[in-house]
Amino acid sequence: MSHPHPELTPPPPVPEGGLRVVPLGGLGEVGRNMTVFEYAGRLLIVDCGVLFPEDHQPGVDLILPDFDYLEERLDDIEAVVLTHGHEDHIGGVPYLLRRRPDIPILGSQLTLAFIEAKLKEHRITPVTLAVREGQSEQLGPFGLEFVAVNHSIPDGLAVVIRTPAGTVLHTGDFKMDQLPLDGRITDLRAFARLGEEGVDLALVDSTNAEVPGFTAHERDIGPVLDNVFAQAEGQIVVASFASHVHRVQQVLDAAALHERKVALVGRSMIRNMGIAADLGYLNVPPGTLIDVKSIADHPPSETVLMATGSQGEPMAALSRIANRDHRVSVGPGDTVIFASSLIPGNENSVFRVINGLMRLGAKVVHQGNARVHVSGHASAGELLYVYNILRPGNVMPVHGEIRHLVANGALAVQTGVPAERVVLAEDGVAVDLVDGRARIAGAVPCGYVYVDGSSVGEITDAELKDRRILGEEGFIAIFAVVDASSGRVITGPHIQARGMAEDDKVFDAILPDVTSALNEVVGRGNADTHQMQQAMRRVVGRWAAKRLRRSPMIIPTVVEA
Repeated sequence: MSHPHPELTPPPPVPEGGLRVVPLGGLGEVGRNMTVFEYAGRLLIVDCGVLFPEDHQPGVDLILPDFDYLEERLDDIEAVVLTHGHEDHIGGVPYLLRRRPDIPILGSQLTLAFIEAKLKEHRITPVTLAVREGQSEQLGPFGLEFVAVNHSIPDGLAVVIRTPAGTVLHTGDFKMDQLPLDGRITDLRAFARLGEEGVDLALVDSTNAEVPGFTAHERDIGPVLDNVFAQAEGQIVVASFASHVHRVQQVLDAAALHERKVALVGRSMIRNMGIAADLGYLNVPPGTLIDVKSIADHPPSETVLMATGSQGEPMAALSRIANRDHRVSVGPGDTVIFASSLIPGNENSVFRVINGLMRLGAKVVHQGNARVHVSGHASAGELLYVYNILRPGNVMPVHGEIRHLVANGALAVQTGVPAERVVLAEDGVAVDLVDGRARIAGAVPCGYVYVDGSSVGEITDAELKDRRILGEEGFIAIFAVVDASSGRVITGPHIQARGMAEDDKVFDAILPDVTSALNEVVGRGNADTHQMQQAMRRVVGRWAAKRLRRSPMIIPTVVEA
């Protein structure tokens, strides 16, 4: 299996008759999935998602793919194809369309409905084309065919991309649930037909490649939810992704069976389920759904709240409930169900919310103590099936952390794909398909783009480091006034600290040393304020490290008078 080298150089121009594949997100992380295909100077994009921040990225709202690679080539983009409606596949679309609003968006009915609602909030009216399984479209040099796949959201599609360079299958997110709630299974007959036709390159979902066997059925969750509902004494709160239509359907069915009313909590949950119900993907039992504002009109034993926040997001409904910062409250006798899996990196945030809810007296049911969620991704056994059916000429694992990609590549090799034809790439690594062979051609710059409030791409890694230091180590400000002609210290130095456990008086011990350092700089002649500030920073920094065992952010200020 070929690994990207850390010193990869920019790729040369695409070879004549070759197809270039450049992932801009989703390889090396679970989120912000985006892949660019280039043939004959034209570009096709599959998915454009977001990544949610981790604890070491304070203040960040979202993380986008790096669009710099496309900045000078926006007019070359034929379309964006969306495989399904999860945020890690569609959340970045508004930010791409800010650069060119008329890029055509292709996707299934539900996926387009979700992205159109999102784009409306950004005041963008997109150019869309609804497609369904079995449908084919020709966009420039790209012949597209869409294949039904089963996932944890309805209407998922794999996409076949045909060019003179060869046939590519991008599976999108998928699993092979043989008893799906909506009866829509992954179309293995189409996969077999493609295998007979010949798949030159398969880009395959890696998320569960480390998990042996087969992913459990969605139907297995129904009886578990029924049992939890039967035992619950007070109100029930269920947390899930705002787009998990199947899970909401199961909650509605269980609530109707146990004569409970359901209120949706969270703007995105209300919006998405309204869309799903309008389009017929969600069947709401009559009289079951109520407005959250009327929840107090019903006894807690007769209510269910369907909320966002299953990943511990600070501003989502469940986190705010745990922090007593929401109109909804929980306490003894209430039951909270986490009906989703843990996205890698979110563990601490989720456990923090679980602990907060249990501190309030609630019973918490989660994947660790009950089967209240099954994954939406194919496990190793299913991936082996797919490779044996497709018999691809080359494999490029996608969607996952490095460990997932490596595990997926190993599965392909087990089924007979030559190891040298399994390409393990990361974000930004360009892979060329030429004469039926996929090879790494180089790498393009591809960093994280942070959305922080209204700013996009303004926050750098260095600034995030400053935020972490401020949050973890504290802040010290040192101020002194010096005579402009003599350099003599007139006022100060004064020290103020924030985020430190110590009282400011603890710094009195270091003030004589700071003054001595300033006088020493002045005594050398030709001293400027910058040199004085650096001298103060060094003295205080060494003292804080030795005495306080801290490395705070130190801001020295010298004013000439």
